[in-house]
Amino acid sequence: MARPKAKELTARELEIMHVFWERSDSDTPKELTVAEVRDDLEQAGRELAYTTVATLVRILVEKSFLKQTNEERPFLYCSIRSFEDVSGSMLGDMIQKVFGGSREKLLLRLLEERQLNPQELKKIKEILKEES
Repeated sequence: MARPKAKELTARELEIMHVFWERSDSDTPKELTVAEVRDDLEQAGRELAYTTVATLVRILVEKSFLKQTNEERPFLYCSIRSFEDVSGSMLGDMIQKVFGGSREKLLLRLLEERQLNPQELKKIKEILKEES
């Protein structure tokens, strides 16, 4: 029996999604070709073959993270799921798997690392003030 397709994103798939999210406006997903995605990755120092990027885009379409928006070549793709949606889902999964569902343990672990910059620490303090 075939193994079911993973719904989670691999590291490479996440790289592709970041290109779409970074090139999109806040409310309007940007349509990109595979070549544009590959070029963006190359400019960021990540060289992948065109066929590799095309395969990753196809997989992301199958997983319903991207959709094809036209029928003629070059094909255009755009993000279906926002960064906020995907990162929230991935973070929730990580909190469940690593910290047994405890957000408190996650926050304590972050603070124990002491690698937060002053801006990050300020933002956390602001959020904590809002919650009290």
